[in-house]
Amino acid sequence: MQQPDPHHTIPGHLAPHIPADVYQRAQATGQPIVVIVNGTGPTGFPWRRVLIPFAIAGAVVAGGWGLAAALCWLMDVAAHTATAIAGAVAGPLGVGGITLKLAHSKK
Repeated sequence: MQQPDPHHTIPGHLAPHIPADVYQRAQATGQPIVVIVNGTGPTGFPWRRVLIPFAIAGAVVAGGWGLAAALCWLMDVAAHTATAIAGAVAGPLGVGGITLKLAHSKK
């Protein structure tokens, strides 16, 4: 009987039991032993194939909401900064020769 090639066997899978009398008869006569293994495929619904796209879509949605929240926070900070600058200056503001009058003086 020819031994299985260790390079082509899948680790973790064992051959089914061969009765001793069948093995000894095959060794004595040189007759090959045919082992038939009924393979069973995975049963049930393939959840992994469905859940991975939903997980990716959920991550994209969560990232989009995070981006929108960050932009809202940035605009809020910019508005508060502009209000603080306008309140502190309360007069003309000039940058590079361009002057903006932010508030009326009470003269």
